Amino acid sequence: MFNKFEDYIKKPNIKRKLKIFSDGNDDYVSVLAEFFGKENINYGQLVKTRKGKKLVEKLRRIIYGKLKLEEIDTTNVECFNTILRNRISKLVRRSQCHAKNKRALENSLKLFQFYWNFIKPIKKKQTPAILENQTTKIWTWGNLLHVKLSYRY
Repeated sequence: MFNKFEDYIKKPNIKRKLKIFSDGNDDYVSVLAEFFGKENINYGQLVKTRKGKKLVEKLRRIIYGKLKLEEIDTTNVECFNTILRNRISKLVRRSQCHAKNKRALENSLKLFQFYWNFIKPIKKKQTPAILENQTTKIWTWGNLLHVKLSYRY
């Protein structure tokens, strides 16, 4: 169930480009181009410069595609990262629950992903899974624990 993500998303192409914003980490530049193809993405970076804890500059730059500089923003990603750190203790650096192995971290993230997409309503009693036509109801933990799995050989 968790490994089906790529089966459900529409892959970006020249006519339907994927819009991605990130910080100034240069690793994204090559990885995104390799994975999606430069021609299939609109990619911009927001690089923040700080002196101590004070933000002194925000530099926006277009890496691939056509974007307006003012639309390049990382607020949604930063907000979601905060939600993940607050809800999954394994992602907090200085805690007794920090991730001790990759499998435990992956399982925690998958359970949270299920909760976020299938259980937690975001607007008008609808979950992201309902909005994306992946399900017709808000799930419960009991639904997940009692679901009958089918295996294809």
